[in-house]
Amino acid sequence: MEALKSLPLLLAFALPLGAAPRPNIVLIMVDDMGFSDIRPYGGEIDTPNLDQLAKNGLRFTQFYNSARCCPTRATLMTGLHPHEAGIGHMTGEQGGGGKEVPPAYQGNLNDSCVTIAEVAKSAGYATFMTGKWHLAGKDQADWPLQRGFDRYYGCISGATHHLHPYGWRIMYDGNTPDPEPKPTGDRPFYTTDAFTDHAIRFIGDHEAGEKKDEPFLLYLAYTAPHWPLHAPDQELARYRGKYRMGWDKLREERYQRQLASGLIPAGWKLTPRDLEVPAWDSLDEKTRDESEHRMAAYAAMIDRVDQKIGHLLDALKKHGDYENTLILFLSDNGACAELSVTGKGDPVKDRAPGTEITLPSYGMGWANASNTPHRLYKHFTHEGGSNTPFIAHWPARIQAGRDWYREPAQLIDIMATVLDLTGTTYPAERSGRKILPLDGVPLTPAFDGKPLDRKQPIFLEHENNASVRDGEWKLVGKGVAPPRGLQKKKWELYHITADGNELDDLAARHPEKVAALSAQWEAWAKRVGVFPKPKR
Repeated sequence: MEALKSLPLLLAFALPLGAAPRPNIVLIMVDDMGFSDIRPYGGEIDTPNLDQLAKNGLRFTQFYNSARCCPTRATLMTGLHPHEAGIGHMTGEQGGGGKEVPPAYQGNLNDSCVTIAEVAKSAGYATFMTGKWHLAGKDQADWPLQRGFDRYYGCISGATHHLHPYGWRIMYDGNTPDPEPKPTGDRPFYTTDAFTDHAIRFIGDHEAGEKKDEPFLLYLAYTAPHWPLHAPDQELARYRGKYRMGWDKLREERYQRQLASGLIPAGWKLTPRDLEVPAWDSLDEKTRDESEHRMAAYAAMIDRVDQKIGHLLDALKKHGDYENTLILFLSDNGACAELSVTGKGDPVKDRAPGTEITLPSYGMGWANASNTPHRLYKHFTHEGGSNTPFIAHWPARIQAGRDWYREPAQLIDIMATVLDLTGTTYPAERSGRKILPLDGVPLTPAFDGKPLDRKQPIFLEHENNASVRDGEWKLVGKGVAPPRGLQKKKWELYHITADGNELDDLAARHPEKVAALSAQWEAWAKRVGVFPKPKR
């Protein structure tokens, strides 16, 4: 850590006279939101603030996360593949720990990584975080304040009751439990509101303080729209009844908007409805009404996220920070098809204190629609599980009105971007422990309409699902990487630029390509610690 502490003074002398001020950096991540839910990516949910960020910024067509909450957050925070950071699966309180768990699956950030906050802080940035951490268990050594953030408010664990947090999933103010959180505005306590309002407060305090001339990094990690689907009354009433057309028509409507906007080429076919999902019109009226109510709650949660992002943008403008703030918006994985097909629970009755944390949830049918035009979901490395909407907005640098950016990018590139923009260098060690090298490339060339010049493929692995993206080709499979060796017959091969929805498997026609890409995946997997896997 001494290497990190010594950097700010050196950088002060390294920056040339007259250099443009370094930007503030705001990372906004939503939880379990699908590819097509927001309007810039084909959705119908009212998201005017994200619409403006997309219109005046840069929209990526293919940006890969790590297909699940914890691994994605580990990569976002460290720039390393999740296995390298110690979170190849989930956090410790959900099955990690113990002598038989390999280091790649220990379940908390390890000592071979540094966080974006630690790097930014070494460059003289103030660092703030609000929302979902989900990178450690109850050991505070790897909580936000111990990993580089100056201020923090949120939930250390994963999903939480949005109105009445309880158990291990309560709120924390820094390291201090906040078991009975108070409202932050004129409504009852609600996680989306609290996370945004605390972020605005942190920025306001910074701008009023002695170090107001220093740039800041903010990481705002919403728990919405992850189950439980708790939506405020105002927003829920606005969407109730709007999804009576069902998931089949919704998928078609979103697909047509994606074609019209140029997000997807005309040659990409809409994937068939998931075989486990019944046709909407085959359901009885009671099931349709209950299921529609859950989708309305899901949409309402995203609407409220957008409203609060608008409040954050207003605060940046108020303080004169808007023009020189880079905002990056993304989701941690694809839509969530867990728990049921048509959904579970009641969006009104299941808001009571102590309600089971998985209720309500909207099920596979709506998740299939949320991921339009792709197939599969969170957990999988097919496009439906790992391709996120990604918006970059920075008025001082990114020209408004840009077309879609079609070169693929990945979470590992965000740390490289922060290093580039803050003017600092990646440290060699932390607290005497050697830090693993980065694979990512800065996204800054994309901000100027230039290629990223990536030299290596994009690799993923989660829960034995795996993929390699190399230019126009993608090798992907479900269950290809169990502990006792690869299941090579399960690899699928797609010409991803022509068939971005992964419908025409070319593996049998191009065995040489399968062999070459799978060999690259195996070499990567060995290097980052995918194997050995923990015993179940």
